[in-house]
Amino acid sequence: MYEPSDVVTSEAEIRAVIPGTIERQVRKVIDHIDDHVRIWIEHSPFMTMATYSSTGAIDVSPKGDPPGFVKVLDTKTLAIPDRPGNHRFDSFLNILETGRVGLMFLVPNRLEVVRVSGRAQVVRDAALRETMAVDGKIPDFAIVVYVEEAFYHCGKAVIRSALWEPDKAISVENLPTYGRALKDHGALETPLEEVERLTQDNLKYRLYDE
Repeated sequence: MYEPSDVVTSEAEIRAVIPGTIERQVRKVIDHIDDHVRIWIEHSPFMTMATYSSTGAIDVSPKGDPPGFVKVLDTKTLAIPDRPGNHRFDSFLNILETGRVGLMFLVPNRLEVVRVSGRAQVVRDAALRETMAVDGKIPDFAIVVYVEEAFYHCGKAVIRSALWEPDKAISVENLPTYGRALKDHGALETPLEEVERLTQDNLKYRLYDE
């Protein structure tokens, strides 16, 4: 295990290297969903959701659907549909324990992201879930987020990663398949071919069905 030789332990050490605070960056944080944040969320087909447990274990889950899948209920409240996944329920369990979430919304071909954080609950309100149906499939649960902070984050990370520039992407030829990783990490006795078939069927037939 790597052992660092120069560990930062205080804010003063950080400020000594990068002094000062840019006022516009401090003031950009708002405590609600205004028109700028709303329209971004309504155009976003992909987001990540960070949660943490009472013991400090952290989870970051990807969420994706047609643009507008996250509903802006009002200036202080969002609702996120839960779609069929891996049945680990990490986010749900963390929310039940601590009730805190952090969200990051991406829009293809835009460099910036929008970040939102606040309190959360797992709910089963039928009328709300019905507004989130896709192809007639109503989610079993929704996550309601009560917004405490929202802000636009600059596009430097996306520029550096060339995320929306596929011609710059490196080859994925030598990456392990999902099935290979599942079999090895789980020490599964199931033949690799069967694991690969199951993972492919999951992608084809379980986007909205259990």
